[in-house]
Parts: sequence; C-alpha cells; structure tokens
Amino acid sequence: MVKTLEIIMKIKSYSFTLAFITLIGLCFTSLSWAHGEAKHSDSSPFFVNTNTAPAKVVRAFHLALENGDKAKARSLLADDVLIFEGGVERSADQYANHHMLADMKYLADVETKTLEHQVNISGNMAMSITRSKTTGNYKDKEVDYEGLETIVLNLSDGEWIITHIHWSR
Repeated sequence: MVKTLEIIMKIKSYSFTLAFITLIGLCFTSLSWAHGEAKHSDSSPFFVNTNTAPAKVVRAFHLALENGDKAKARSLLADDVLIFEGGVERSADQYANHHMLADMKYLADVETKTLEHQVNISGNMAMSITRSKTTGNYKDKEVDYEGLETIVLNLSDGEWIITHIHWSR
C-alpha cells in the first residue's frame, strides 16, 4: 500500500512537472536543439542565455553522447530523470542501460547543427529549448530533419542537473 502511494505521488509530481513544462513552453516562440560546441552570440533572438551554467550542462550532455562518454552523460542526469523519446525512460540508469547506447551510435553517424537555443532560468529551475537540423546517413538510410528538444534542469547542491528531456521531430 505504501509503495502504491509512493508511485501515485511520483505520477502526480511528474504530471505537475509536465504541466509546468508545457506552460513555460507556450511562452517561447521558438524551439531548438543545443548540440555541439558552436558559439553563438546572446544578442540573437535565436540564441538566448547560451553562456549560462544550465546551457553549459546541456552542451556537456550532448558532447558526452556524441563522444560515446556514457559515464559523463549519466553524471549529468538526475537519478529519477524522465526522458521522452519515442517512448519513456523513467530513470538515468534505465536510459544508460537501454537507449543511451543507441543514441550514441546514431549521433556518431550524423551531423547536427544548432538552429536555435534559448535557456530560461527561474530560481532553481531552468529550461533549455532548442531546435536543430540533423543530416547524414544512418544504417544505410538518409537522415534529414529538424529536431526539437526541451530539457529541464534543477539546481541542487550548487550543481545544475537534468531532470527531464523531451526529444521530437
């Protein structure tokens, strides 16, 4: 019974987080994917707050995935991270032991260019909203699409950590 109540409370917490993300997302006019080491001026309306600590964590996460550094990528995720990517990963360990390796292989074969990246910080919470263009060839199939990404980060013990990721095309 206690375990059931814990699960219900966690679902309610995720529901609140998702509602918050949706509400904040509606406040932004453009979405983008922060990928790679590209430097962008914050004076552009497409690149906002890209030199902040949360933005640097997002870039470090992407670089870890691109470079196949599982330990680094895992270290930037909260234990209870919620990841939406054609399915749901409900923890950092679940992602690290399932979908992360496939993502690393995919990113090694394609090129992703950041089109927009905006980071909004509110207290101990930050949201990175990004849009990208991915091209290349993966498993003998041509890849050419624009992708969207939302990452929510929380400041905990002085460190920004990723608590939610939503990837889509």
